[in-house]
Amino acid sequence: MNTGKTVFAQLMEFAPHREFQKCVAQYAGDYKVKEFSCWDQFLSMTFAQLAYRESLRETVAVLASSGRQLYHMGIRSKPCLNTLANANKTRDWRIFQDFALILIRRELGVVQGASLDPELNFKEAVYALDSTTIDLCLSLFAWARFRRRKGAVKMHTLLDVRSSMPCVVYISDGKLHDVHMLDLLELEAGAIYIMDRGYFDFKRLYRFNAALAVFVTRAKCNLDFKCRASHPVAENSGVLSDMTIELQGVKSSVFYPQPLRRVRFKDAETKRIFVFLTNNFTLPAKSIAFLYKCRWSVEVFFRWVKQNLRVKSFFGTSPNAVKTQLWIALAVYALVVSMRRQLGLKQSPGLLLQILGVHLFEKIPLQELLTENQKEFAEDDICNQLRLFN
Repeated sequence: MNTGKTVFAQLMEFAPHREFQKCVAQYAGDYKVKEFSCWDQFLSMTFAQLAYRESLRETVAVLASSGRQLYHMGIRSKPCLNTLANANKTRDWRIFQDFALILIRRELGVVQGASLDPELNFKEAVYALDSTTIDLCLSLFAWARFRRRKGAVKMHTLLDVRSSMPCVVYISDGKLHDVHMLDLLELEAGAIYIMDRGYFDFKRLYRFNAALAVFVTRAKCNLDFKCRASHPVAENSGVLSDMTIELQGVKSSVFYPQPLRRVRFKDAETKRIFVFLTNNFTLPAKSIAFLYKCRWSVEVFFRWVKQNLRVKSFFGTSPNAVKTQLWIALAVYALVVSMRRQLGLKQSPGLLLQILGVHLFEKIPLQELLTENQKEFAEDDICNQLRLFN
């Protein structure tokens, strides 16, 4: 690799510029633009993510003070505060959404078929569905009313458990209930979807049967059902019972007329008892419990994004600016994961972000930089404890 390039420019080589220009052309992002292009906007906002800038003014000031380094970073036009703010406000956020999804799908194609657990060989795709709330100031983001005195947006995410990459991301206001996300999903035949009790709706869950997909969720304590068959369970497996049930509720029996599987499981570490519902009758009961445990990966992903990317303080107050910043943050995450894979690095993405943020303007080969500086930074606690990115 050319040692004359800055660390930032070397990282941007993992972003396919031609694919980005296709996204720009689709939404006419550079229509009548003479100087500050969509690519310059993407690089400026990516720099803000990597350099941990907290405001648009701070980002522009740092870039303006970089002098000739700005050109070597790939930014052809020096950004002004009003120019960058107007670009975030007016240029279609779907440009950055489509580009982030291109980067994400590239990584999903690489890890396809990877094993979740050496003891449990799942050939099917496994997804975890959940949402996270990002608080906003209601006086500045009046369009994002969540409660009486609180503003927020929700990031609904369908995460591929094997790769820890988000397959589907939908950004809404804080009022949208999680269960409505099931109406927007295009279900994949044979795939396994893991959800918590926020998605407990029998009318919507019945769609999984028609799509030949599998769901695993937690049962509510007031579930009205009748046991049709009880299946034997292995000793010392943690499984307390494994039953085929039929719903007896007035509405639930109409919304979900087919049998369900009910598994009671006691966790050996926490001593808590969990009750799971699924439409799969072939997997072992212990595998059902293991699958639901994998749902924690989406929670870890949300915590990682909030701790390592700029998604708490926003550079604009319009819906377009907020969505633009969130999608560019996800694109940065995908870029770092792609760099980690292609360079054969073992560090977590959080650690790599720390190293990159310190050396963005330096002209050091990435492989050399990330190998020599790995001992100077502490591993990310979440990634290290839960081994999400191993």
